[in-house]
Amino acid sequence: QVQLVESGGGLVQAGGSLRLSCAASGRTFSSNVMAWFRRAPGKEREFVAAISSGGGFRYYTDSVKGRFTISRDLAKNTQYLQMNSLKAEDTAVYYCAASDRYSSRRPPQDEYDYWGQGTQVTVSS
Repeated sequence: QVQLVESGGGLVQAGGSLRLSCAASGRTFSSNVMAWFRRAPGKEREFVAAISSGGGFRYYTDSVKGRFTISRDLAKNTQYLQMNSLKAEDTAVYYCAASDRYSSRRPPQDEYDYWGQGTQVTVSS
């Protein structure tokens, strides 16, 4: 059974940092794009960041550029999202995702095949 399990969420003050992890099990995703999405209260799920199979291509939504960094450890079958200078508007449930169909280009949101259950990030102002 393939699983993506997020961890590292929590409550942090504005300006603080958190590091999210997404551990994959059941298969390796070394040849696949992995990504982070988030859903804020009352809003639709939105793209946050994605990373290509080898880590050479990284994509970010404009609102997190310069503050968030996506990375992955192929040996651990795990991806990370380092979030710095957090703002209240970053409050959301963060989801890990992986695509079977893309190895380097950023997939459309509906072409991710695996999703985690999410981890809550709350930023207090």
